[in-house]
Amino acid sequence: MSEHAESSFWSRLAPWLRPAQRERPGNGALRLVETTVLVLVALLLAVATVNDVVRQTDVNQRLIDDLRTWRHYTGHDYHNLSTDQELLGITTKRDVVCGNTTPGPPKERVQVCLVIAGASAHGLRHVAGGWYLPAHLEYDVRERRYGCFGSVTRGLCPR
Repeated sequence: MSEHAESSFWSRLAPWLRPAQRERPGNGALRLVETTVLVLVALLLAVATVNDVVRQTDVNQRLIDDLRTWRHYTGHDYHNLSTDQELLGITTKRDVVCGNTTPGPPKERVQVCLVIAGASAHGLRHVAGGWYLPAHLEYDVRERRYGCFGSVTRGLCPR
């Protein structure tokens, strides 16, 4: 950028936004306050970023353990499983994992859905209940659930 183009750029700014040739008298305290505020904002953003990364890592590990728990509980090594963290409330840390009861394309067979809760122990979580869904059902609809088991399913199943 030429010196002329650079000077025209700065001349378009308001005088108080232009770079100063020398420090104005009496502004040392203001600079200290501005620097302190910027450092605090940067620190807040860093803490928030670390917190978010840790939370997401915990959620990812929980979902991996949910899938492993479904496979262990059903005895099927299927990989086309669906997980739902929001059905029972995202803050409850109770997840629903659904998968076919027999081999076949997803949702083309009867599905068993497990409510998985609690902390992980050796890569598995506690199965608190569940239900079955008929084949060819696009969404998990309360009215179509049957064979419910576990106390956690009260209010989640018809009847």
